[in-house]
Amino acid sequence: HPGAMAILDADALRAQLGRARLVDARAGERFRGEVEPLDKAAGHIPGARNRPFKDNLAADGRFKSASALCEDWAPLAAGESALVHYCGSGVTACHNILAQAHAGLGLGLLYPGSWSEWSDDPARPQARGG
Repeated sequence: HPGAMAILDADALRAQLGRARLVDARAGERFRGEVEPLDKAAGHIPGARNRPFKDNLAADGRFKSASALCEDWAPLAAGESALVHYCGSGVTACHNILAQAHAGLGLGLLYPGSWSEWSDDPARPQARGG
């Protein structure tokens, strides 16, 4: 329900570019802009780091332990500002938010419009590559 999770809209995120700590939950090839099966443009929001949501899972398909997730997420979560999570459409970003919380590192923020909304406006900056 509204207000249950801290979110940013596209305008608020654009105002924070260069300061916001962005985490993109999509697969590496989509993040880098090598393939884009769903959206008009390929790439990512400038300044984002790629952390595919599948990296939260162990070989058996279940979430890794809290300690393993803490080890994985601590370098990304360290800092003064909260992480801003996004993906293609806002769904798998929540997977990363849950993993961050399970690791004991807080919730962060969600940009629910994600790449689909961001890339739909050619006036918004876009990046490609690693």
